[in-house]
Amino acid sequence: MRYSLPLFICLLFVLSGCAPKSAPSPQDEAFVTSLKEQNERFEKLSQNENFDELLFLFRQNCAAPLTKKVYANVCEQSLHVKDARAFFQNSFELKKIDPNEQRSMLTGYYEPLLHGSMKKSARFKYPVYAKPKDLVAIVGENDKKMRGRSVKGKMLPYYTREEIGKRKLNAEVLCYVDDKIDLFFMEVQGSGRVELEDGKVIFIGYADSNGHQYKSLGREMMNRGIFASVDEISLQSIRAWLLAHPSQIDAMLNTNPSYVFFRKMEQKATGSLGLVLTPERSVAVDRSFIPLGSLLAVKSHSPNYSVDKFVFAQDTGGAIKGPNRADMFMGYGERAQWIAGELKAPLEVWIMQPKF
Repeated sequence: MRYSLPLFICLLFVLSGCAPKSAPSPQDEAFVTSLKEQNERFEKLSQNENFDELLFLFRQNCAAPLTKKVYANVCEQSLHVKDARAFFQNSFELKKIDPNEQRSMLTGYYEPLLHGSMKKSARFKYPVYAKPKDLVAIVGENDKKMRGRSVKGKMLPYYTREEIGKRKLNAEVLCYVDDKIDLFFMEVQGSGRVELEDGKVIFIGYADSNGHQYKSLGREMMNRGIFASVDEISLQSIRAWLLAHPSQIDAMLNTNPSYVFFRKMEQKATGSLGLVLTPERSVAVDRSFIPLGSLLAVKSHSPNYSVDKFVFAQDTGGAIKGPNRADMFMGYGERAQWIAGELKAPLEVWIMQPKF
């Protein structure tokens, strides 16, 4: 699970959990697509698709139990395919998800790289905390998980970001990093890599949070007049402003009381489905509308990034709300960071429903 999926949208909007709704069925009105439209769409997607690669990724996707609930029969059939293109054309129906009152949008996220050390020093002084031993989670109404700490038998809210910065937690420190802004953005991404002084790289993934509601840094900066519009907000613009105003970094970051705790991972970025994410093939979705494990077709165009291809719903994010919202995993490196930081574009989504 990611703390928040899209970089732009997580900086802009408040994150909150929601109770899962029933998964959509092929009979839902929003998924009705004529046979002619399906064939035209499939032919368009086929122009640049590598179906052998797609079949390989589909088989990997079927390793997740949730995927097998969506594609029980076709997962089995995929093991005996000779013609990859024919398999996808004959085994699925392309059902378009119609726009609704919520804004359709494609955003992006990536796997950041931080620099760190196993020992605290003048340079490496910002701790990457594991889940605290005194963090307690209970299940409340609508199966929503609530987090806090138990004091003399009473459940109190866990420490806020500002309070955590002023105290030593009862938690393992996975490592220390040299940049508090990078650490904040790694929380937003939900995972990352830390390169240690000896060149060793450790993978870091989401473990838990302090239970406080996420408050958008981008929205707060807009409210203060730092940015005039949503279009000005990106990872790059936020970072530039913070670096230009070092005395205000702590106060600004602390406007978001939410805090994320991490765990060491044996593998690189992993999504809510439990599978390693594939750059530009894995997307985060709202599982209230799109079941995890689903094969999707997405179409989006912007000056910085365009896509028209098959992808897999393998992750979730608190800011991904609605059927026509997706957050594409861009991978690792400078290109991935730049695209993820800037991407916000209109989106069309089709879900691949099994025919049988």
